[in-house]
Amino acid sequence: MYEPTVARLTYRALLGRRRAAILFVLPALLIAISAAVRLLTGADDQIASDVLGGFAIATMVPLIGVIAGTGAIGPEIDDGSIVYLLAKPVKRSTIIFTKLIVAIAVTMAFSAIPTFVAGLILNGNGGQIAVAYTVAALVASIAYSAIFLLLGTVSRHAVVFGLVYALVWETLFGSLVPGARTLSVQQWALSLAERIGENGTITSDVALPTATILLALVTVAATWYAGQKLRTLKLAGEE
Repeated sequence: MYEPTVARLTYRALLGRRRAAILFVLPALLIAISAAVRLLTGADDQIASDVLGGFAIATMVPLIGVIAGTGAIGPEIDDGSIVYLLAKPVKRSTIIFTKLIVAIAVTMAFSAIPTFVAGLILNGNGGQIAVAYTVAALVASIAYSAIFLLLGTVSRHAVVFGLVYALVWETLFGSLVPGARTLSVQQWALSLAERIGENGTITSDVALPTATILLALVTVAATWYAGQKLRTLKLAGEE
């Protein structure tokens, strides 16, 4: 189910000079904001939770997921180079699974690690806030990678749709509209952070058992459907 050659090519595409520079911007901004907040307000659990929840989980993680998830396959489909990969004796489900693993690894590296560092800067992991939000970032990275990889497989406008989802649904509706929160990856991840964090500084509108089931269901369904769509993608010579 994992093809090292496909993984190497995908890592190279995602961590190329231009895309890597984009990936570094949001983590750097989070750490800079955290340092500034710590200097201005000192160590405060609630402020730390607000910064990590409002910027790291609500904005940074989904946007990095968009870049990594859609970038793992979208450009290859857009420029037609995917036909060379599909011509190889590798199962298309293996291609999707391998690209998902790479997208997850990249999203985790560029979101979870900066989230933990920012948490340490903000309040030194007081109330387990840094750890809680780091775990939330790790869990959310899996679901976002699967969702945006699927978008990259089914649409040539995956980045646009991904940005709309990340900025409008997750950041706006997922944070403000009560009914939409149940269908928000952000809230599912926060339910786990709520269980880990102390002092009631982290809250989620979704119960942990429900969040766990939804996270698993969305990840598996998105990965399976992406594999199905790739199977129906015809090579140029087959048309």
